[in-house]
Amino acid sequence: MHLGEVTEMNEDCVMEKLTIILNDPPYGTEKIYNGLRYASALVSAGVQVNLFLLADGNASARRGQETPTGYYNVADMLGELIAKGVKVKT
Repeated sequence: MHLGEVTEMNEDCVMEKLTIILNDPPYGTEKIYNGLRYASALVSAGVQVNLFLLADGNASARRGQETPTGYYNVADMLGELIAKGVKVKT
């Protein structure tokens, strides 16, 4: 997971918009899971979040994933973020 450039800040130095780049596979590590959790927390705090799925991160958006035992379904997590207004690009 890489944090993109902060694109907008208000006069009180409060982040208004952030792009997060997710480039790891959806399972096998917790990087995608933690990136999506971080995005969710930012959205709850009123930050406009954009996600950029790069390389293996693209697999996170695949519908009908067979989720390994002990993992969250990252496609479902991604869908919940999209429903909250998060923009996703691949």
